[in-house]
Amino acid sequence: MKSSITVASMSAGLDNVSFSQPNLPQSWHSQITLPAIVEGWFTWQYAVTFILVVIVYDQVMYIKRKGSIAGPAFKIPLMGPFLQALDPKFDSYLAQWASGPLSCVSVFHKYVVVSLHTQSVQLLTFFYNRFVVLTSDRDLAHKVFKSPAYAEPCLVPVAKDIIGHKAWVFLQGRDHAEYRRGLAPLFTNKAMATYLPVQEKVLADYFDKFVAASEANKNKSMPFMTLFREINCALSCRTFFGDYISQDAIKKISDDYYLATAALELVNVPLSIYIPGTKVWRGKRVADAVHVEFAKCAAACKAKMATGAKPTCTVDHWVRHMMESKQYREKIAAGETDVERPPNLIREFTNKEIGETLFTFLFASQDASSSATTWLFQILAQRPDVLNELRQENLDARGGDKNKPFDQPMLESLTYTNAVVKELLRHRPPVIFVPYLATKDFPVTSNYTVPKGSMIIPSCYPALHDPQVSPEPDVFDPDRWITGDAESKTKNWLVFGAGPHDCLARRYVPLSMAGMIGKAAMELDWKHYETELSEEIKVFATLFPMDGCPLVFTKRA
Repeated sequence: MKSSITVASMSAGLDNVSFSQPNLPQSWHSQITLPAIVEGWFTWQYAVTFILVVIVYDQVMYIKRKGSIAGPAFKIPLMGPFLQALDPKFDSYLAQWASGPLSCVSVFHKYVVVSLHTQSVQLLTFFYNRFVVLTSDRDLAHKVFKSPAYAEPCLVPVAKDIIGHKAWVFLQGRDHAEYRRGLAPLFTNKAMATYLPVQEKVLADYFDKFVAASEANKNKSMPFMTLFREINCALSCRTFFGDYISQDAIKKISDDYYLATAALELVNVPLSIYIPGTKVWRGKRVADAVHVEFAKCAAACKAKMATGAKPTCTVDHWVRHMMESKQYREKIAAGETDVERPPNLIREFTNKEIGETLFTFLFASQDASSSATTWLFQILAQRPDVLNELRQENLDARGGDKNKPFDQPMLESLTYTNAVVKELLRHRPPVIFVPYLATKDFPVTSNYTVPKGSMIIPSCYPALHDPQVSPEPDVFDPDRWITGDAESKTKNWLVFGAGPHDCLARRYVPLSMAGMIGKAAMELDWKHYETELSEEIKVFATLFPMDGCPLVFTKRA
């Protein structure tokens, strides 16, 4: 069976593994008596024997952990599907999900060196495999998402170096819940309404760039996936930081950010973060530069908000909440009694903490939003019937004035446009699964327990393509959200996960996508030039068309 585990979407966490030698007397070497059968062996004989023992042990442990669930009867010695992980194929994921509600693989994860000295040999153990269980069943996915006592979200070993060792996404329990409560008000209707004007400006600027790029290419088709990544980076950075961040900084982040994604592979050369030119080394430097830039923006925000300015971006709202909380505490400390408690009482965060937190927002959004945008423009070009209906709805909502800016009430009133966005997120979900780490033996079913230290991966894609819930699941049909019963199938709507770690932006994302595609329908025409790879899916953190989405944009009269 083909199996592939890719990283950006499915990253493995670090175990708290330590290797230490017992306190032995200095003469312990001479106290060891080797069996007669191995006396006089050469070093290579010890090494070969040791490797054979490791291979057998690795195979036995795989069979034991696998138990009765689906998966290869035997694994490739030590490495597992290592080569497939380097270039994952979407068909392999489909086959894995189809093999059963629970399936498994065992993948080379990292290696560690342990020295064991005898009279004549030094042995090195260097392979460490991660046992991985994938769930394709909707209810099992919910169980994993909602079982923090047994499992926690996990990332690759270098993730903390890339994202930040103290980033809130690595917190658990009460600390995570308190942090999350402080961030949730940044995505209320009131807060989101203040983000829309800056998004309207970003969209206008980049739509002009789309047209200019097509004109510069003599109106011949060209892949637009890179520009879609750039527009989403700009939307995120401007939403998070407004005018505190320069356009040059946004362009630099957009150009380089894929290196941070590429660094988060399941398999990397140990210590490669210190080796110039490697993916991890380059990704680390990109992430460090973004952290510095975001911290500078946080400092500029604090200076401006201290003047009493109104919030217009995410960091403005967050800093204002900090200021209100600080003022409240000062008044209480001064002995005042009739003091109104602020709605979001939080501590004051440092510029570095703010930068790290907003970096996690970018990390969560950049690849997912770029994927959704790419597929949205491709599919609507392929479906003029859908685009025409969406265009008419947006024109009517603007009272016939195609240049009228959108606002939150307008976006929320767009029934068909929102159905198109939901169907896109169902049809080509930007997140196909979310990796978790079993922190203890996890009885996921009555007859199977995921071993402690294993990865368990709740898959989102199968629930969104369940033919029992979504008839003809591979057909793009927005009407299933209007005249059908898709809205009632809430348990299958795993686009944003579930449980205590579900996505904070589950309302923000569809709203911003509706604003983007509605404005594009008013101002642009675009044509997709289909190739034999247009429907082939490339897996790079998420799903993209293999040909990069060749389009031509023109201004709409």
